[in-house]
Amino acid sequence: MSAEKRNWIAARAAAELRDGDIVNLGIGIPTLIPDLVTGRNVVFQSENGMLGFGPRPTADAYDADIIDAGKQPVTERAGVAYFDSASSFGMIRGGHVDVAVIGALQVDGRGRVANWAVPGKPVLGVGGAMDLLAGARRVVVAMTHTTHDGQPKVVDTATLPLTSLRPVDLIITDLAVLAVDGDGLRLVEMAPGVTLDEVHAHTTARLRTDREAAAR
Repeated sequence: MSAEKRNWIAARAAAELRDGDIVNLGIGIPTLIPDLVTGRNVVFQSENGMLGFGPRPTADAYDADIIDAGKQPVTERAGVAYFDSASSFGMIRGGHVDVAVIGALQVDGRGRVANWAVPGKPVLGVGGAMDLLAGARRVVVAMTHTTHDGQPKVVDTATLPLTSLRPVDLIITDLAVLAVDGDGLRLVEMAPGVTLDEVHAHTTARLRTDREAAAR
């Protein structure tokens, strides 16, 4: 996927964040978000024990010891705090994270995420996703709409192990923005230049449109 599309997904996810939010970011596309948040005081939290990190550093400011949970370099903002991983997960499990933005391998028709294992293939593992899905007040998925070989990732029934039974709140891909509610997935926005037919062609889960939702 092009850098332009990755940046659109991250920017759209950044638009969901509010002033004062404490936000945990997963690896991949979510790590682009700190560079794209403007005009709001968003506090980023990392599982490895950092609260208050900022965008990626410039080359001359790079410090190998200042990294996020995905081992990517970040910067320190005024008031940054450091603590052990146990305290970090205590924050997550205790419901002190307002928003988590995570990646996913699949999301099923009920908004449940599979993002930790692919049978027969090496994957990093569950990481903090299970805890974030249990403890974060709101969860946003930021991911590509299809796999590298074009297979849908928004599916009717997940074929990969689910990370949690809790559904996420919002799914943002390079094709569309999907809200999750008690009736499943609702298409609320399409990415620039994308048609409704394209979204349906690359999705096996049932999608409702805002028009359908309004008629219920």
